[in-house]
Amino acid sequence: MFPSDYEKHGFEIVHVGLNTGDGTEAQAVAALLKNLFGFRFTEGRDSIFSGERLELMKTPSPGTHGHIAVAVNDIHRAIAFLEASGFELDHHAVKYNAEGELILIYLKQEIAGFAFHLLQKQKASSK
Repeated sequence: MFPSDYEKHGFEIVHVGLNTGDGTEAQAVAALLKNLFGFRFTEGRDSIFSGERLELMKTPSPGTHGHIAVAVNDIHRAIAFLEASGFELDHHAVKYNAEGELILIYLKQEIAGFAFHLLQKQKASSK
């Protein structure tokens, strides 16, 4: 049996980003989630990760409520697949790694108040 087009791309939800008002609110939410569920948090420049899959944004990110990150095997092939399926991606809302490779791109469509972005899965290093 051949994998479906979706399976080939390896679409996988890897985290949910919640918009908070500012860094102070993000810290308060992280503390609450730690008290409630024991989620440890890691503070970064733009956000705080609560546990492994919940990102608390210090400033609003795209999406009314936040964003959902969907990791893919090959971001360029996933973009081509989604665009051929009629979906629009925002080629201005992107991020590149230090080597200049595309690693993140947002869809233009918001779904249930959330923006969605594709995220390139880390490739195994060749040694």
